[in-house]
Amino acid sequence: MIVLLILSGAGLTLTALAAIVRIVRGPTILDRMIASDVLLTTLMLAVGADMVARGHTDNIALMTVIGATATLATIVVARFVKRRAQQPPPHTETEEVGHV
Repeated sequence: MIVLLILSGAGLTLTALAAIVRIVRGPTILDRMIASDVLLTTLMLAVGADMVARGHTDNIALMTVIGATATLATIVVARFVKRRAQQPPPHTETEEVGHV
């Protein structure tokens, strides 16, 4: 049991660190969003592993809140990216100078 806890803790730590690196490095907002989803999922798994190891279900509400936050954040970012893709590109001065 102890070995499994150590291995799962190490795996969750590596996953969290990799997600944090991707959040910082990007390069796009979608990369950062996926990495934040991975980080929140990793946090949910860590809370679940704690519940299994200690034999309780006290943190189910916390897991629900983390899952709802991840879902809501994904929807908000998807709508933001969709709106940004639908906007026309801004005019530059080089385009206006050619029409004088």
